[in-house]
Amino acid sequence: MTQAQTTATIIGEPEVVEDSLPLAWNDLADAVARIQPLQNRDGSLNDPTRLDEARAAVADIVDAIGEMAGLFPHDESYLAAVRRDFQRWSDEGLGVPDFLDSLLEFQPQQRRENGLRHLVVFPMTTQNGSSSRLVEAVIVEVVWPEFIASLEADPYTNALFVPIRFVAFTAGYDTDSAVLFPETVAMREIPPFTWGAIFADREAARYRRVTAKAAEITKLELPEGARRLLDDQRLTEETFVMWDLIHDRTHMRGDLPFDPFMIKQRMPYFLYSLEELRCDLTAFRECVKMVRAEETDALTRDRAALVQFAILFDRLFRFPLTGSRVRNYDGLGGQLLFAWLHQKHVLHWTDTSLAFDWEALPDAVVELGEAIDELYWRSIDRPKTAHWLAAYELVRSVLEPHPASKWARGLPDEILAGAPKGYTDAILDDEFPLSMFYEALSKKLRPTIDSTTGITP
Repeated sequence: MTQAQTTATIIGEPEVVEDSLPLAWNDLADAVARIQPLQNRDGSLNDPTRLDEARAAVADIVDAIGEMAGLFPHDESYLAAVRRDFQRWSDEGLGVPDFLDSLLEFQPQQRRENGLRHLVVFPMTTQNGSSSRLVEAVIVEVVWPEFIASLEADPYTNALFVPIRFVAFTAGYDTDSAVLFPETVAMREIPPFTWGAIFADREAARYRRVTAKAAEITKLELPEGARRLLDDQRLTEETFVMWDLIHDRTHMRGDLPFDPFMIKQRMPYFLYSLEELRCDLTAFRECVKMVRAEETDALTRDRAALVQFAILFDRLFRFPLTGSRVRNYDGLGGQLLFAWLHQKHVLHWTDTSLAFDWEALPDAVVELGEAIDELYWRSIDRPKTAHWLAAYELVRSVLEPHPASKWARGLPDEILAGAPKGYTDAILDDEFPLSMFYEALSKKLRPTIDSTTGITP
């Protein structure tokens, strides 16, 4: 196992300790590592001749969970149910796994207490990690500072949001994955989901490493608040929790022409870019309000100022250069923000140095959020494909499309009059290529971005 898989951090202590993991964790991780190569993409056994071997690994998983269950009394019903699901899966011959029963018993949102730990074991995919439903195990720790509890109580209620940090994990999380979502679990039917967990420690660690290197490359003089984030992992974790709290709830709030992201539907990828960016810019705008409001307490005002730096630099530096150029919607959102700020003359790339007009920047960022809000508000009265075209024009008004773009030239009548599939099929994988600035930055920054795979503090 990697260092990240075998170390853990204790709440309230700055140092990393080696002895805080349950002794049975190594047995569990070993059994998971043995079962994963025996699984198909859908989680089922890939070689019937190795059924006994696979059943032995499952039996060891069940035993290890049982040994650790007493350390997680708040998850007693879940840990009992997941052992039953593993045993039933084994008894039935290790076909496509179904862990709905145990998933319904796991309800981490019911006790959001700072430092509370959970042992989570499921056959599941890991977003930006493994796309196969392999057995994975992770021990997590809730991150729930008092000021976040106050914000969630009022005005940013989000009963589904569970911020966490890693304690230990198996191979599916030795990747870029920074979320634990119930919809990734193997199950026979889709229930209403009641929680979603985001690894604030991985988000914070990636941000600190990439932003520090990007500032060095671009000769950016970071403001004092931004420097504090680079120097303090726990402070950055709290900042990302505040950002994620507001971002996550925004997906279902506002003048939405439809449920813009949560329903599975095939849309042009730039629609996802705008939706994710809308949520980030809403968090940015709300934090600007908090900083400017006289009634905001000092701690919340400080964290709200830091959230603005986190959104800005993560969006501008890490997002555009992370992943492939195949329909990279988060990358496109970062490109859009950069170009918008440059064209508003609050971001300057002069003499190979990056600089910002810090006083004018908040209002410029808020203005982009308002432009997306206006698009959404007007689209309530538009047909779906007309909304798609209007969204494209918003992006195109800021970013230059690929010279070969059919959308930029104007879609022919047979596509405009046809089914939505024709619209999506006409989009290039890289409809809005990287600018020359990002092409040059990529050569120097991408190795740092790639180095954050599997990162924990």
